[in-house]
Amino acid sequence: MSVRSAQDKIDIRRKDAMKVARRSIAVNVMLAAFKLFAGIVANSAAMISDAIHSISDFSTTFVVMIGIKMGSKESDEDHQYGHERLESIAALVVAFVLCAVGLWIGYTGVISIINMDEHNFVVPGMLALVAAAISIVVKEGIFWYVRGAAKRLNSDALMADAWHSRSDGLSSIGSLIGIAGARAGFPVMDYLASIVICAFIIKVGIDIGKSAIDKISDKSCDKDTVEEIRRLVLTGNGVMGIERLNTRMFGNKIYVDVDIYFDGNSSLFETHAVMQHIHDEIESKVEGVKHCMVHASPYQHK
Repeated sequence: MSVRSAQDKIDIRRKDAMKVARRSIAVNVMLAAFKLFAGIVANSAAMISDAIHSISDFSTTFVVMIGIKMGSKESDEDHQYGHERLESIAALVVAFVLCAVGLWIGYTGVISIINMDEHNFVVPGMLALVAAAISIVVKEGIFWYVRGAAKRLNSDALMADAWHSRSDGLSSIGSLIGIAGARAGFPVMDYLASIVICAFIIKVGIDIGKSAIDKISDKSCDKDTVEEIRRLVLTGNGVMGIERLNTRMFGNKIYVDVDIYFDGNSSLFETHAVMQHIHDEIESKVEGVKHCMVHASPYQHK
């Protein structure tokens, strides 16, 4: 596969990811505006907080778009191995924002309970309840749409954005429970729900952050992928064993280094032909592999 065709695939992936991100932003902007309007009109602190969470959702999607665009750039003189890690850095930013938003929601819930005065409590209107229900449905739809695209395009940043959408949906579930409880005469429910939901949001943020850090810090790929690579190597003609097989994640791509034992009496032409075949097989058949380095070592007969 030529360098040009490889870059063409990267460009197509970037365009598809950007299209998904733009659609996510469009829906989130409309939803956030509606929730903010509903929160103000219906006197619901929970819905206003939920709207702010939605605003953070589409704000971080811009970070995702920047990460995808920069991570898809061609290799250059200063970055000869490409820019894929920038997409993981974008996912790390989203994870940080998620944790921050979760902590803020939990903190405001605790403070509201401490300072709550039931005699001055305003019962939220029905519009806030309707807005929370609509938000749950819409955010879950966005989650599955963006998550499907993230898996198809193998995008850390899009996957982080998908889970951010689900965290917003969880926040709306908390708002729905809290608003319904407040309308039923239990005002503390509005704030208790937000405290519980903040834990879910922070958990999602930590998971996204851990995955991004793994791909920034050269973590090896999963065992199934390593075994698939090992199988392809051992099926090579004249291969007598594997001395070393190392893999590392570079953003959403995999780099492979393998040392293979060959019969020391084989000609250089024969050995090179097998090595080239193994190299091409790994890069073409193992999903996510960007580069494979194959090294030959003579087999020591005992």
